Amino acid sequence: MSLEIPTRAELGEILKKSKRIAVVGLSDNPDRTSYMVSKAMQDAGYEIIPVNPTIDETLGEKAVKSLKDIKGHIDIVNVFRRSEHLMDVAKDFVEIDADVFWSQIGCVSEEAYDFLKSRDNIVVMDRCIKVEHALTK
Repeated sequence: MSLEIPTRAELGEILKKSKRIAVVGLSDNPDRTSYMVSKAMQDAGYEIIPVNPTIDETLGEKAVKSLKDIKGHIDIVNVFRRSEHLMDVAKDFVEIDADVFWSQIGCVSEEAYDFLKSRDNIVVMDRCIKVEHALTK
């Protein structure tokens, strides 16, 4: 499978203009990767919106059950779910009209990628947002 991921320069531009990141699968456990990555992005000045039906809050932010529960525009939807869940998240993503669908390292779904690209969405898969942010500063 060959995914056309934006270049590092394009990722840098995406991160520069983005302010609000909805994090699907964000844990309230500080030992989890989703927490560590989201905390780093929050510390870098991004507004983090936790999307997880199993928690009330994390990183000092109230959690929502789904992307559709978020008020206002979302710049990036950052996904920390297993690959088999990406299609469900992609369907919600299309409904909320966010700018960028971004799944973390190891999270890839050709079905979700094709679904999103066929609708002209910007799709980043198998990349760590924290790493890309550090490399494009």
